[in-house]
Amino acid sequence: MTVLITAGPTREGIDPVRYLTNRSSGKMGYAIADVAAAKECRVILISGPTDTGLEVPDGVDFIPVESAADMYDAVERWIGKADVAIFAAAVADYRPAEFAEQKMKKVGEELTLKLVRNADILGSARGKFLFEGTLVGFAAETENVVENARGKLLKKGCDMVVANDVSRKDIGFDSNENEVILVFRDDEEKVAKADKHRIAHSVVEVALGMEQDRQRSEEGN
Repeated sequence: MTVLITAGPTREGIDPVRYLTNRSSGKMGYAIADVAAAKECRVILISGPTDTGLEVPDGVDFIPVESAADMYDAVERWIGKADVAIFAAAVADYRPAEFAEQKMKKVGEELTLKLVRNADILGSARGKFLFEGTLVGFAAETENVVENARGKLLKKGCDMVVANDVSRKDIGFDSNENEVILVFRDDEEKVAKADKHRIAHSVVEVALGMEQDRQRSEEGN
């Protein structure tokens, strides 16, 4: 079985020395890639830049990218080879409307930066990339965690959304531990606080099981 995984943050360039990014460490996505590879899946890991000393798991096809646009292009190219797609990356929703070719100088007390929306990678999986396998999204929420995650699942055609409360200081960003809720169309399953590698086992096992069920159903038809 082939599993495509996105991981890490993206960087949206402002000028040659500055960029917009977020607090994603990439640890969750890399743990998922490691677990999937250990289960003898072919793994395609598309990762934004990480600064946490993460090592690419053995036996993984690694595709490094920088911006949301780079990640969109890489996913579009590779997702057709996947049976399962797990979108763990924290992709920037917006990017600067213009990239300054030279370093921007201080010219006043205020600076207005115009942002434009990036393409929705997860939202493109079904309609634009025509992906028919098991689709897993992630939802980093600060309130109404399950409700918001289920809304994302329905809107973007996911089979499962992995939701976590990023307002908590003891899990998620900048932490080796997490606590998540696996959200499905009609129910949800809480995964207790644990290190991210253990959380990854739960995510991968459920995703692979869903894909096996889907393939058996297709064969039965």
